[in-house]
Amino acid sequence: MIHHQSTSGGLIALPWYILIMSTDAYATLCEQYEQIANIQHAQSVLSWDQQVTMPEGGTPARTAQLSALSTVAHNALTDDIIADALETLRANSDSLSSDEKATVREIRRKHERAAAVPESLVAEMSETASEALSVWESAKANNDFNAFAPYLQRHVELNREYAEYIDPTRDAYAVLLEEFEPCLPLDHVESVLREIREALIPMIDAIRASDTTLATDAFTRQGTYSSANQEALCRDVLTTLGYPWERGRLDTAPHPFSMGTSFDARVTTRFDETDPLGSLFSTIHEFGHATYTLGLSDDAYATPLGEDRDLSVHESQSRLWENHVGRSRAFWNVLLPQINTHFPKTDALSVNEAYEAANQVYKDNLIRVNADELTYHLHVLIRYEIERALIAGDIDVAEVPAIWDDKYEEYLGIRPETDAEGCLQDIHWSHGNIGYFPTYSLGSAMAAQLYAAAEESIVELDSKVAAGSFDEIRRWLQTNVHQHGARYETDKLITQATGSSFTADAFISYVSEKYGSLYDLDQEFRVGN
Repeated sequence: MIHHQSTSGGLIALPWYILIMSTDAYATLCEQYEQIANIQHAQSVLSWDQQVTMPEGGTPARTAQLSALSTVAHNALTDDIIADALETLRANSDSLSSDEKATVREIRRKHERAAAVPESLVAEMSETASEALSVWESAKANNDFNAFAPYLQRHVELNREYAEYIDPTRDAYAVLLEEFEPCLPLDHVESVLREIREALIPMIDAIRASDTTLATDAFTRQGTYSSANQEALCRDVLTTLGYPWERGRLDTAPHPFSMGTSFDARVTTRFDETDPLGSLFSTIHEFGHATYTLGLSDDAYATPLGEDRDLSVHESQSRLWENHVGRSRAFWNVLLPQINTHFPKTDALSVNEAYEAANQVYKDNLIRVNADELTYHLHVLIRYEIERALIAGDIDVAEVPAIWDDKYEEYLGIRPETDAEGCLQDIHWSHGNIGYFPTYSLGSAMAAQLYAAAEESIVELDSKVAAGSFDEIRRWLQTNVHQHGARYETDKLITQATGSSFTADAFISYVSEKYGSLYDLDQEFRVGN
């Protein structure tokens, strides 16, 4: 007999045949899942190619390819082999280690969701997303929402149908959110979003009423910045941060993104010759995503323990590197000399001027990916409210441009003049990714909580950043976040890394102190209120 600890603390004996049965079922489950994971990784490479290098005429074939792979992956995930293995393991879970239980938990969740949805719906969702991408790109370029509207309408319908199959008794949006953040219930998500909104709106109002003058035009007054030199700068910054080029690459895309595995994690950016900071922070943001992906266990590749803990945690890594490192005063001691090298006309700028320009709170920015740390979350909130209303049937797709513009005027005091800079600016709805946007704000809150814990653990972290030394912060994140993959659910992962359950408190304290100091606000904005 082999003995295992019982829930009451005593030892229980497991018969040999149960152990053999469980071992066989677990091995079968992992073998099947490895095939599924590899199919999905192949899908992501094809998707990367579609957005980066595929010729414009390749869409019909790529649509068929992605649809076929989606169908194969769906069929494999819902196969009786997996169902039978999971059933055997449900009956014999006491024989599993903690890592094995986590692996089974994650595969079971994916299997049960996939099994609830017909193959035909999965294929149609994939086909619609592939077709919609090129239509969205054209619609954005031509400021033509009407061209994209039928695809958005179909995505809304398909997402409603998808949620209905999974659980017709629940809020459809809550079901869709679980595609991107499966471990935090919607009420927890909404409480964090509410706390962020309630803290930021009065802070942004106070900043806009402030008499403080920052060096907001430190870079824009210098003229234009060539795309070629911006790319060279971004490559240098990636090298400085520790990006392993043997496992990655930098390319351009209409909407920057990162994708990959622990062996190959690629980043993209885009260039605006009037704004060198846009490509710079976009690149650092995607570096954060790639660093998380590369920090996953090579040995656990193609298992849940070698996969990320979904998008909120993924966004915490990108926002941590973009904001807590990239926009910090300490980092500008490293960054400004690199900018000077590629753009000598910036030689006269001081570190403080550059820091202020990088952290200004905009009064007239319409574009989410170019937003500052504070108004960024109002951009996210607008998208969240619109897609929630679309799924609920409270608004029609045809109303989206006007509602979008009204919300921008209400929340940000600005109104888009075109749909290209309004409701067509983001790629997510072309993919059919409804429920994604909240993860940006959730990730920002997690980033603040994680970075505060790292600062307590790493001696003089700020000084190390100022000296261009990033090894310790990368190791801390790899140890406390990356290496675990999906071993822990979101709140447990954050609790183990920081000592506290996930809340918005650290984020509110961080922005209150930072922007209270920058804009010389009253004391109420310098503590986490």
